[in-house]
Amino acid sequence: MSAAFIVDILRTPIGRYGGTLASVRPDDLAAHVLREVLQRQPVDPAAIEDVIIGAANQAGEDNRN
Repeated sequence: MSAAFIVDILRTPIGRYGGTLASVRPDDLAAHVLREVLQRQPVDPAAIEDVIIGAANQAGEDNRN
């Protein structure tokens, strides 16, 4: 990689343990964030080579990423 660009930063909603977001998969929450970035920024999706998403304090089936 010769260049890196930070286009935007967003976060997913925060909920209580076992609350309304308990049944929502982390990758589905991330999809909402990515859609919002594409709406906010004049970026051609075809020009995106990589997306890096971090996660902290995960639990459940996606807790080992």
